Amino acid sequence: MLLQTLYFLVDLYFVSALGGPTIAGVGLAGNLMFVTLALTQVLAVGTTTLIAQAAGRKDQTDAQAIFNQSCLLSLLTGLGVFSLGTLLQKPYARALSADEATFTAAVQYLQWLVPAFSLQFLMVSIGSALRATGIAKPSMVIQMMTVGLNALLAPVLIAGWGTGRPMGAAGAGLATFAAVLLGVISLSIYFARHSKFVHLEPAQWKPRGPVLKRLTAIGLPAGGEFLIMALYSGMVYAVIRHKGADAQAGFGVGVRLMQSMFLPVMAISMAASPVAAQNFGARRADRVRETYRVACWLAAALMAVLTVLCHLSPATMVRWFTPEAGVIANGAEYLRIVSWGFLAYGLNVVASSMFQALGNTWPSLGSSTLRLMLFALAALMISRDPAFPLAHLWMAGALAGCLQAGFALSWLRLEFQSKLEFN
Repeated sequence: MLLQTLYFLVDLYFVSALGGPTIAGVGLAGNLMFVTLALTQVLAVGTTTLIAQAAGRKDQTDAQAIFNQSCLLSLLTGLGVFSLGTLLQKPYARALSADEATFTAAVQYLQWLVPAFSLQFLMVSIGSALRATGIAKPSMVIQMMTVGLNALLAPVLIAGWGTGRPMGAAGAGLATFAAVLLGVISLSIYFARHSKFVHLEPAQWKPRGPVLKRLTAIGLPAGGEFLIMALYSGMVYAVIRHKGADAQAGFGVGVRLMQSMFLPVMAISMAASPVAAQNFGARRADRVRETYRVACWLAAALMAVLTVLCHLSPATMVRWFTPEAGVIANGAEYLRIVSWGFLAYGLNVVASSMFQALGNTWPSLGSSTLRLMLFALAALMISRDPAFPLAHLWMAGALAGCLQAGFALSWLRLEFQSKLEFN
């Protein structure tokens, strides 16, 4: 996940020299990454959970059917993302951009970012099948290669190093597209040669309603969580639009830095989900509970450290990506205030991974929806005054996250009581 996020951070680093509007445009366009993540989560969570449970039961036939239906779904979804993304990118950028320069940068970036998004779905299905059976290293190595390629291409295409032909924001998108294409090809080759528990069988790609229903029943609510994150960020961009490009850019940089800092906790949850799912499939309630306990302690410890860092020197972290004083001030304020909700976020992520392992992801979607509704209500009240301080908006976001955590953890306790009492 660190490597996936580095795609965007590398782009952000090299476009920062182009000024606040370009930073804001790339950040605004990058918000659509959450929409793509919502769709990839449908595939990733459904595929990982069901194959991991099948592995726990030693049911290779079921795992094989799940994987091939996941591949079919990935191809159809990728085609849909490309079509809709191409059609809607300009209206989206126009609606949220603070000025014309921001709009132009967002559209230039999306021209190549949308095709990159559409390529990722098959890679997600393959990577999820590997992770469900405990194989994570190959995916990581391949993504290291793609991030390296992105880092090499970004200064050449964005700033024109060695060519004298800078492409600006469009170059950032093209570098990402080339890197993702390399990743898809490389992971597909590895999987075809080395996967043993499941493998590609195009003959099984005929739509099978019951299998697709199982995949989407688990995956859709988890994907809905990321869609809510996209709605949350889009709402913020809209509410602070009149504050100018520096405010939007500061929020964009702050959000990406926060996501980067959350990666260790996300990694813990991504490991906890298949481990708990395999033990749930094997009817080992004690191991499911132990996985949950350890994940909570690790997440809490990591989030405590990150909270302290965001209070000690948030401006220094933002300054890595931009020299613009206005952007630095806005980004630092954002990190300092939202960090009060880091612990709650970490526990939310762990709870979500346990819901996935148990095969019921609706509670996670419910808690995320509650958070969005609370934040939307607070944002509506705050924004009635055009001169509102941005700090009030960030406080509302942190408080909504804390309430979400209380709701999710209470619901998870009920799930444990009802599903871990094996006869």
